[in-house]
Amino acid sequence: MKILIIGPSWVGDMVMSQALYISLKQQHPDASIDVMAPAWCRPILERMPEIDNAIEMPIGHGEFNLKGRYQLGKKLRKAQYTHAYVLPNSAKSALIPLFAGIPSRTGWKGESRYGLLNDIRTNKKDFGLMVERYCALAYQKQDMGDSSCLSAIPQPKLLVDSASQQRSIEHLALNLARPIIGMCPGAEFGPAKRWPDKYFAQVASEMIQKGYQVWLFGSNKDQAVTSDIQQQIAPELRQHCANLAGKTQLVEAVDLLASCHIVISNDSGLMHIAAAVGTKIVAVYGSTSPDYTPPLSQQVEIVHTDISCRPCFKRECPFGHLKCLNELPPSRVIEAIGKLSS
Repeated sequence: MKILIIGPSWVGDMVMSQALYISLKQQHPDASIDVMAPAWCRPILERMPEIDNAIEMPIGHGEFNLKGRYQLGKKLRKAQYTHAYVLPNSAKSALIPLFAGIPSRTGWKGESRYGLLNDIRTNKKDFGLMVERYCALAYQKQDMGDSSCLSAIPQPKLLVDSASQQRSIEHLALNLARPIIGMCPGAEFGPAKRWPDKYFAQVASEMIQKGYQVWLFGSNKDQAVTSDIQQQIAPELRQHCANLAGKTQLVEAVDLLASCHIVISNDSGLMHIAAAVGTKIVAVYGSTSPDYTPPLSQQVEIVHTDISCRPCFKRECPFGHLKCLNELPPSRVIEAIGKLSS
């Protein structure tokens, strides 16, 4: 088998999709697997041993560009793929495998995909977790009547480069003198996923006083958030809090998250990366649900409120009060850290 995967566009989804690649390799050890995805996902794919090639998707997320997709599919014909798996639900995501002439094209029923896919799966509701939906595609249609075919879902496991890890620590003037609490306070999805900055700062202050250090992770977009958290920590404690937002490439974040003893994170891509490198996680959920996209790790404490309007899966609070996050006190997270530390 020579397989082309049309991968998801979000980092967290890309991490979870590794479970499909592992499942395919378990069933077809000699298969080669290439994944097409946006450029920002390449560092994640390069840490997945199941992947032979990461192919950059040059067409922007949400852009139709029929001509560009046809040209890209035509270019891929020489690779002679035998199977394609299309993970996004859109019709446009299924065009490239069609134009590439790939004989077997598998994916879930989505928007107007009949004819684009010739192996359409329709029983998505039988699989509650996103990772289950990915893994189910590795099985023949007749073998995936319900989630019982997924008795042992493989957990994503990203490779950690110890040499690169050490270089990053030295380059960023970090140290390992104290055990590390990693914090991932951002969320690309929207504010309804973001636990308040002041709560992160309160937890950071208390854990520093208990002998930990804190590393704040995030992209350039998260710098204002991480800077605000750092400034809320008392000056005498601030030396033990490193603000790494915007200072690391994604691949460096993979290695540095693996250095942490515990990571506290909103439901975000960094949360899924931390799980995939084996770090203990306190996962904070607001508008979304761990019943759909939990961190795939054995050492996890999940915290959330139980107010009636969550999970709503909205980017912004429909009522404007964000009670699902504001009513989740720092004491809950500190308690969860204690459970993971015991």
